[in-house]
Amino acid sequence: MLDFWSRMDDLHSFEEPFPAVSETSFEAPVPAPRAPAKAFAGVAVRRLALADFRSYASLDLAVDARLVVLIGDNGAGKTNLLESLSLLAPGRGLRRAELKDCARSNGGGGFAISVELEMPSGGVQLGTGIEPQPNAPPLRKYRIDREPARSMRGFCDHVRVVWLTPAMDGLFIGPAGDRRRFLDRLVLAIDADHGTRVAALERALRSRNRLLEEGPGADRGWLDAIEREAAELAVAVAAARFETISRLSALIAETRDIASPFPWADVALVGEIERLVGTCPALEAEDIYRGILRANRSRDAAAGRTLTGPPASDLCVRHGPKQIPAAQASTGEQKALLAGLVLAHARLVATMSGLTPLVLLDEIAAHFDPLRRAALFEALETLGGQIWLSGADRATFGTIEKHALMLEVTPGSVTSISQG
Repeated sequence: MLDFWSRMDDLHSFEEPFPAVSETSFEAPVPAPRAPAKAFAGVAVRRLALADFRSYASLDLAVDARLVVLIGDNGAGKTNLLESLSLLAPGRGLRRAELKDCARSNGGGGFAISVELEMPSGGVQLGTGIEPQPNAPPLRKYRIDREPARSMRGFCDHVRVVWLTPAMDGLFIGPAGDRRRFLDRLVLAIDADHGTRVAALERALRSRNRLLEEGPGADRGWLDAIEREAAELAVAVAAARFETISRLSALIAETRDIASPFPWADVALVGEIERLVGTCPALEAEDIYRGILRANRSRDAAAGRTLTGPPASDLCVRHGPKQIPAAQASTGEQKALLAGLVLAHARLVATMSGLTPLVLLDEIAAHFDPLRRAALFEALETLGGQIWLSGADRATFGTIEKHALMLEVTPGSVTSISQG
């Protein structure tokens, strides 16, 4: 793989826009004139370039639509494209993969992603990727308008991303850990620092667990200090979760439609620390939780983990119209409930961040009946941002094909079918 930044700078050194879809190599792109770009409400991807990412040795894709549909066989690379966009957001992307696993097989061990975004305030170019390091984990890099950035944090001033994938279908019947990760993704789309706090809390609790393993010989002063740090972080994490779910619940209550094919969700947090942050000031909650940690040292030592706090919290979701736990709803109802929840979250992100998010929906429409499919497309129209959908069957998107950029994905390449 060529030097990461030189490839990205070469790619974005042309002033003229590219045609709707280009498979020209990074080293020798040939610009071509076209009609003036359409104006979008919110944020939209105007150009996506990949180097050595998953199945793509190189790809240069120009986009001039608010609705983008990726059509292709299973394994063609549709989800890879969506994953590349999800890596513009904090975290590990929609697959939650290790970054090194995103590098193309038989490549140089690194990858590069470059995106040109259109915003109401103008355009911006974001770049990220990893470079292999000798005897060390790959080094991730970031750029904003070709200038180095210290972290992903700066990206959040320009773009927010939400998504729904088939892997999330079992959310309501799966373990609580899956729902906590989903919850933290909801928070992270609004609060870019939430992931840092969650990671710091996990480190503090691991340190506490190691000290507890030492038994009576553990350094009590050090244990007190770690529990003080853990209490501060736990309350901050719980408060961010509590605020997000409270705002999401309020938004759902204001906009819910009883007759909609997408049932509204009744969402709540379950956990002792969440109850604390909802009923008392932060400093008081920290003191109480620190006391809980101290009182439960023996129990946590026996369990090998901290049994009370954010690591044990759960997201409770109920089917609103039926007032039953989501886990007791039918498979189709659960899918519709989850889709409605993600769309509500996208509206919340726009409200709280001021940025209409990119919405990535992987294989979303195939599992809905025609009524729900039509309702989904209608709901997407009201979001106001750019939507990326994928599916294996072109006929699934027949009702929106005239209004969408239709792209056929085959291994390693993308070609335009039609554009409304």
